[in-house]
Amino acid sequence: MVKKLSNLFNKKQKSNQNDNLRQKLDPSEPKELVICRDYRDNISRIKEEMGNSSDLIIRELKIGPYPGALVFIDGLVDGKGISDFLIETIMSSDVTCEKPDFDLFQFMLDKTIALGSVKTIKNWQDLYDSLLSGCSLIFLNGYNKAISCETRGGDKRAISEPTQQLSIRGPKDSFTETLRTNTALIRRRIKSPNLQVEPMKIGTVTGTDMAILYIKGIANDKIVNEVRERLNRIEIDSIMDSGYLEQLIEDQTWTSFPTTFHSERPDVISSQILEGRVAIIVDGSPFVLSVPAIFVQFFQAPDDYYSRFDLSTSIRLLRILAFFIALIGPSLYIAATTFHQEMIPTTLAIAIAAQRENVPFPAFVEALMMEIVFEILREAGLRLPRAVGQAVSIVGALVIGQAAVEASIVSPVMVIVVSITAIANFSTPVFAMAISARLLRFALMILAAFIGFFGIMIGLMILTIHLCSLRSFGIPYMMPLAPFSWDGQQDVFIRYPVWAMKKRPKFMSKDNRVRTGTNQKPDPPKGDSS
Repeated sequence: MVKKLSNLFNKKQKSNQNDNLRQKLDPSEPKELVICRDYRDNISRIKEEMGNSSDLIIRELKIGPYPGALVFIDGLVDGKGISDFLIETIMSSDVTCEKPDFDLFQFMLDKTIALGSVKTIKNWQDLYDSLLSGCSLIFLNGYNKAISCETRGGDKRAISEPTQQLSIRGPKDSFTETLRTNTALIRRRIKSPNLQVEPMKIGTVTGTDMAILYIKGIANDKIVNEVRERLNRIEIDSIMDSGYLEQLIEDQTWTSFPTTFHSERPDVISSQILEGRVAIIVDGSPFVLSVPAIFVQFFQAPDDYYSRFDLSTSIRLLRILAFFIALIGPSLYIAATTFHQEMIPTTLAIAIAAQRENVPFPAFVEALMMEIVFEILREAGLRLPRAVGQAVSIVGALVIGQAAVEASIVSPVMVIVVSITAIANFSTPVFAMAISARLLRFALMILAAFIGFFGIMIGLMILTIHLCSLRSFGIPYMMPLAPFSWDGQQDVFIRYPVWAMKKRPKFMSKDNRVRTGTNQKPDPPKGDSS
């Protein structure tokens, strides 16, 4: 009898020692950041700090004879997964072990939770990060730590066709607002273990999840490190879209040209990662950033690589011509009609003079009014509902243009010039570059109104010098044109055949540059096929 009492006393003493060891606080953590031992205190603190929010779900339960609680945010989690793999497994678990060294926390991790991603949380900062990211938390009485279970879900937009960067041929999927969906879309295209996905959080209030993606061995390590440094030094309360991030990491603020590339197409971003660029995905944004960006990159459309090289080259050259028309079209008309009438064919000059006979304004004021009206119509078409916006932009342009001509406010030739300029502007594949041409067009119009063709040439020279001075994460913006590189000419104005594009651009990737094997040129069978 005495021996049994002694054994019971030893077990009780050993159990108390384990409890004291388990309840000991981590001295490296401030006291207010450490999770409490009593699970009810933790629940009370969460309720208080979150203001008893209606979407905060707290389910008290028992794991065998031990009390605990399950906490998650409704709408951020997969409800069916919680019911099937957490609540059901926890309530049906058989916890009857009465060993002195029995660790309930480890038992839950090893034998109870039927989920793939489970981790231990030891402070309140990590706890809130997990809870507000869609994870479920399990508190056990007597433990100053919690279990975080990966149960992210809730409503999200399905993968749909691109709405901005359309293509006739090629994939029809686009990025969504979910970070993990976007990384999966790239993983499906690049099935390589060298594709690195590095997670980060930015925003002291929003805590926005993001990730940088690159291929180890292809991407330049200096560029990757530069991307990390620029992201790590960002201090801001919120990141609502990748556009916020774009403004915080670009090399040059005082320029109208985009120095970072963004796309909603997974195939475009994947191809750029394969060239050695770094992609930046922001949770909540369907547009993924790609750096570094160069000038010629903004004239490359997805269709260029899904069609034959001769067709792609001719369309790309047409696209570049349209960009210059959109940039200097009205300026050429103003300069020619104001200062250089001798350069216009006589018949055409007489026709233009006859049409402008009753117009009371000079060519510059005439062009400025029409350009502003067209910009207002374009902006109205974008902001109105889709069905109404298209009708307003089309009908508005026709009605206003016709009425302005009949009222002798503008000449018919000016309506034609402004219309061709607007149409040419739409041919630029990337909106960010198209809007740059729209802004610079007004500056060139002013120069043309004062000193004619000479002013246009001065404006273009200043523009060229400015472009050559820009950098994107240390890479010259006008590469491979300035500084000139023969290796980079295979995909600038002329798109080489796929079998001829043997190496990646030298300024992007320095280590692994080989892209295609030898003898890849198509060769018809020799001799009689029969």
